[in-house]
Amino acid sequence: MTRLTTVARVLITAFAALLASTAPTATARAGTDPKAPKDFVALRSVDPTIIQEMRYVTPHNFVGERIDGYRQPSCILTRPAAEALHKAQRKLLRQGYTLKVYDCYRPQRAVDHFVRWAEDLDDEAMKGEFYPNVDKTRLFADGYIAAKSGHSRGSTLDVTLVRLPAKPTRPYRPGEPLAPCFAPQGERFPDNSIDMGTGFDCFDTLSHTLDPRVQGQQRANRSLLKSTLEGLGFVNLPEEWWHYTFKPETYPDTYFDFPVSRESLSGAH
Repeated sequence: MTRLTTVARVLITAFAALLASTAPTATARAGTDPKAPKDFVALRSVDPTIIQEMRYVTPHNFVGERIDGYRQPSCILTRPAAEALHKAQRKLLRQGYTLKVYDCYRPQRAVDHFVRWAEDLDDEAMKGEFYPNVDKTRLFADGYIAAKSGHSRGSTLDVTLVRLPAKPTRPYRPGEPLAPCFAPQGERFPDNSIDMGTGFDCFDTLSHTLDPRVQGQQRANRSLLKSTLEGLGFVNLPEEWWHYTFKPETYPDTYFDFPVSRESLSGAH
């Protein structure tokens, strides 16, 4: 019996070693990720002066954790969208402002992550900042979460304005007290954006670009962003002051799923 047990152990060990030697490595699996088409570019290669604060690489977002598919804090866009944004930046720099992007191309796997989170009604860790007045059961019905996003087509971005000289936004500290995204600017998370009336990704009707309750300097700030971008071919989503799509879209009917990373663009240029 002892001899048989020993032989069995040897065979099991050998079989395990064979499996390990033939199993794909993490590098090999990463190599199977889809790549971006050749007309997608890193925004930094077109305009390195635009500030990038890529929120979904960080836990400072409505989910409260890094989102699937965001491997590096990089804005990726179709080239026509990136070049139009560069033109907007040149106009704004002369007026003492710079653009800042929060999100650009968004892989489908990230959208799927949002959907899973929205279906988990027990997870309300970030409610205090991003959706204080919205019942989580209403996120789909009210249009805050959807199974598809225009961001996945590559010509949509979330953007704001920062007055020059730009001061850095301090890092978010997970677990810190949360303030409502529609609170007065001095009480909200200290984003270096000029006052747009709400913070980014604020699930509230006050985020509607032309909400009549938003007046004075806040409305003027939204109007400056809107008029500048719309003059160069971008179209605003009326429900979100920060959301713009360059038209005509390069891929109006295609939803991509390549990760947000330099590797997704390598070999494509």
